[in-house]
Amino acid sequence: MGISFVHLQKLNISFNILSGSIPEEMSNLSSLRSTLDMSHNLFNGSIPPSLGSLPETVYIDLSYNNLSGPIPLNGALINIGPTAFVGNRLLCGLPLKISCSSSSQSSNSQNSGSSSGMNGKHNNSSRGIFVITVAAGVIAGIFIAGFLFSNWYKKVCTCKIREHFAGCKFEQKLKVGNDLFCFKRHGMDTVPENLEHYYFVQVDLQVNLDLDKLLKSSAFLLGNSGIGIVYRVVLEDGRTVAVRRLGDGGSQRFKVFQNQIEAIGKMRHPNIVNLLAYCWSVDEKLLIYDYIPNGDLATAIHGKPGMVSFTPLSWPARLKIMNGLAKGLAYIHEFSPRRYVHGNLRPRNILLGQNMEPRISDFGLGRLANLTEESLSSSSFQLEQIMAETPPQNSPYVQRTSSSLAAPGPCYKAPEASKVTKPSQKWDVYSFGVVILEMISAKMPFMRIGSLEMDLIQQFQLCIEERKPLCDLLDPFLAPDVDMKEEIVAVLKIALACVHKSPEKRPSMRFVCDNLARLA
Repeated sequence: MGISFVHLQKLNISFNILSGSIPEEMSNLSSLRSTLDMSHNLFNGSIPPSLGSLPETVYIDLSYNNLSGPIPLNGALINIGPTAFVGNRLLCGLPLKISCSSSSQSSNSQNSGSSSGMNGKHNNSSRGIFVITVAAGVIAGIFIAGFLFSNWYKKVCTCKIREHFAGCKFEQKLKVGNDLFCFKRHGMDTVPENLEHYYFVQVDLQVNLDLDKLLKSSAFLLGNSGIGIVYRVVLEDGRTVAVRRLGDGGSQRFKVFQNQIEAIGKMRHPNIVNLLAYCWSVDEKLLIYDYIPNGDLATAIHGKPGMVSFTPLSWPARLKIMNGLAKGLAYIHEFSPRRYVHGNLRPRNILLGQNMEPRISDFGLGRLANLTEESLSSSSFQLEQIMAETPPQNSPYVQRTSSSLAAPGPCYKAPEASKVTKPSQKWDVYSFGVVILEMISAKMPFMRIGSLEMDLIQQFQLCIEERKPLCDLLDPFLAPDVDMKEEIVAVLKIALACVHKSPEKRPSMRFVCDNLARLA
C-alpha cells in the first residue's frame, strides 16, 4: 500500500465495514497532507505506533471501530484530540480519560485463557473451521428467510380507519387509540391507494415505544413555532418524550418525507437529540424525540422574563457546552458523503441535558416544514388528554420575544446564505461562531440602541478596532475568572475565525472541534 500510493495526499475509507487490524503499511503514506479517515468501520486490535510517523499536519480519525489497548503517544498521534478515538470502548490512555491499568489486566486474563485453549485445540482446528462454516451458512439461510417473511408481513400489516372516523381531524382521532393506527417496528411501505392509513415507525429499536400507550399518556403543550407544535408526553413507565406535530402533507410528498426522515433517524450521537419514532399520514405527521429536561442554551445564557432566579453559566460549563456542540456539528458534517448541513443552528435549537451537556435539535426539520401544505400558526390542538397549562419556565420550545431583538434568525445566518441557494457546511460554521460569541459575551445577537442597529459580530469588531480591554467583551460574570484568560482568548480567536466574511477562510468543524478539545 505504501509503495503504490506514495503520492496520495488524502485518504478517506470511512463507512466501509472494513475489518481486521490496521495495516502497518499505512505509515508509509508519507505524502498525506490533510486527512486519514478510517472511522466507522470494524477495525480491531491495537493502533500501530508507526502511524505516528505520518506528517504531523495529517488529521487521523480512528473513531467508531473496535480498537483496543493503549493509544500510542508519538509523532502525529500526540496532537490529536479525543474525538478521533471515541467509539472504541477498549481503547485507553490519553487523550481519552481512561486508565489503561484496569483494561490491561482484563485483556491479559482473556489472552492467557484463550492462548492455553488454543494450544489444546490446535490439531482439530481445520475440522472445527469446517463445522463452523457449515453452521454459519445454515444460520445465515434461516436469517435471510426470516427477514424476507418479516418484510412481507409488514406490508400486509395495514390498518384501515373505520369509516365513521374517516373525516375527523387528528385531535379527535387521538381519542380512539389503536383503532386508527398500525404499529410497525421498523421499515416503511409505499403509500397505498387508499390514503386513509397511518404508519408508525420505530426508528430506535432499543427503546420500547407502544403507540397505543403513547396516545393514552398525559401530554402537555410546550410551544408552537414555524416547524410545528411540540408536546411533552409522559408515558406509563415514567419515561418522558417530546412529540412534534408537523401538520398536513399531501400523499405525493410522502417519498420526500421518508427520505428526509430516514436521514434524521440515522443520526446517533451524544450531542444530537435522538429521533425515536415517527408517524405519517396524509393529514398528520408526528416526530417522537428524546425529551431534554434542562431547557435551551438561549435561556441558560440570557435567562427569561419572569424567572425567579438566574445563575449564569461558569466558564468551565460554557467550555463544556462549546466542546459538545462542536462535536455534534462535526458529526453531522462528516456523517455522510452527501455533506449534511444543519442550516438553523442557534441557541434556541441547542438543548441542555441532565448534566448540562448540549444536544443539537431541529436537524433536517426546515425541509420537513416545507412539505406541509398548511401553516400551523393558526392550528388549535384540543385534546381531553392535553391539559391547557402554561409551558414550564425552562421549556426549550417556548417562543421568546424581546425589544432588543429583531428577527433573530438572520443574526445566525452567514452573509452569503441570502445570495446562494445551495446550503453549505460553512453556513453552520458561521452560525457556530455567532453562538460562541454570544456565550462569551452574554449579549444578544442583534442590538438596537436608539436608531443604531448593530449585530454581535460588529460589536466585537468595534471593540477590537478601538483596542478596548478584554473585560469589555466578556460577560461580567466571567470577569473574576482571570486564570481562564488564556482559554477565553483562544476560544475568542476560534469564534472570530468562524465568522469570517469569506466562507473559504472559515475553518472546518473538525478543526474547530479538535482545537476546543485541547482546551477542554
